[in-house]
Parts: sequence; structure tokens; C-alpha cells
Amino acid sequence: MTAPAPPRLAILTVVRNDRAGLADTHDSLRGQLSRDVVWLVADGASTDGTAEWLTAHAESPLWWRSCPDSGLYDAMNDLLDAARRLDCSHALFLNAGDRLAAADSGTRLLQAIARHPGCALLYGDALERQGDGRILLKRARSHRWAPLGMFTHHQAMIYRVSALADLRFDPRYRIAADYAFTLAVLGRGEAVQLRWPVCLFAPGGLSQRDAAEGRREQTAIRRCHYRCGAASAAAVAAAQRVALAVRHYFPSAYAKLRFRCPET
Repeated sequence: MTAPAPPRLAILTVVRNDRAGLADTHDSLRGQLSRDVVWLVADGASTDGTAEWLTAHAESPLWWRSCPDSGLYDAMNDLLDAARRLDCSHALFLNAGDRLAAADSGTRLLQAIARHPGCALLYGDALERQGDGRILLKRARSHRWAPLGMFTHHQAMIYRVSALADLRFDPRYRIAADYAFTLAVLGRGEAVQLRWPVCLFAPGGLSQRDAAEGRREQTAIRRCHYRCGAASAAAVAAAQRVALAVRHYFPSAYAKLRFRCPET
């Protein structure tokens, strides 16, 4: 019997006009890239020197492109297509500015994948940098909370490529296509929670800048996926608004509820 091929994890990075953020992501990958942990980058025709930076560091990404696209999720679909062509078994989206949580994250992820080879989704905790510079731990919720929204940051989710088949990010959604994508993946196999941080999340992304639109899209996705009624969807959306208000107006209270100091 032929032994199964070892896992190959693709770190997939989307960037547009954020050369500094891309360099920061690259810095977190130093010493972690190998035949089994590879980096793929899709640049949306940046005008800030990102393509030139990629050319100068061409030994780091296994694959990259810089050309016009239709936005974030179009670029993410391009990256998934590239991961398939390059025989990557698993994929983790780490956007420009995001970092792996630790210097051994790649190795730990490969070990986790090897322990759960048939799992469609692995997910873990996330570190978040606060406005005062502190880095706090945000625990993932169970994936059983998915009907209420994303249960951890997308950058802390590892997808098994073969479980995705023809699945793609839906460009109808400007902000929450990752939520629709993840709900679809949960229907295709087992999900396993990792009890340690996967990423250091860079705040200020689109979902945080336009949270109201993100909630509207999530409501539409939830009604479509779960076939829930308007009242149920409205109740979840209201709970999300309350949580956002607490985070905005009472940040200390929110931090006590959702964050912990990371273990040293």
C-alpha cells in the first residue's frame, strides 16, 4: 500500500497597496517556509512598490502574481486555484499585515494536520494587537457557534483543499464571503478546534471598517444557508449589534469578556 503524501500547507496572502504589511507577514514566515510550508501571494496591481518588493524577494513566495483583479475575494479564489495546482493539501489565509502567532507555528500546524488528516477544517485561537500596543489572546468559540457568526478569525482557520472541491468565495459579498465559505466547508467534513493561537491578527481590516455592511451580509448568508426565518435572523443581528456597541463604548468590559493575556 502506498503511504499517503505528507501534508503541504499553503500560506495564502492577499495584498493591495500595503507593502509594509506584506513585509511584516513575510517577517513572521522567516525560518518557517520549506517544501511542506509554502507561501503564495496575490497582489491586486498595487502602486506602492509591492510588486517590486515581491520581485526583490522572489525566493520566498513559491508563487505570486501582481495584476488587476475584482477585489479581495477574487484574489483569494486565485490563490486557492494556485494551491490546487501546486498540490497543497491545506490552506491558511494570512493577509498582508497578519502574522503567524509564533516561530514554530508552521511546524505545529503540520503536526496538527497529520493528526487529523481527514478533517475538513482546523481552527484555533488568535492574538490581537490592541491600540495601546498590548497583544491579547482571543479564544476561538466552538464551530457549533457558526449560526451566530464567525467563531474565530478567518486567519486562524486551516482548510483541507480536497474538501473544497469546486467551492469558491462568492463575489456577491463584499465583506462576509469568508463566512459563507466557512459554513459550506463545515458541511463537507469534520472540524477540529486547536487550543492554541494560530495567528496574530492585524486590526483595521474591511470587516472592522464597515461592520454594519458585514452584519447585513451575514444575515443574508445565514438565512440562505440555514433557511431560518426573518425573526431568527434579526435576533442574531441584534445580538451582534449589542456586542459591537459594547466593544466600541465599553472597550475595557469587552476586553475582560473576550480577551486573555497570552501564556508565556
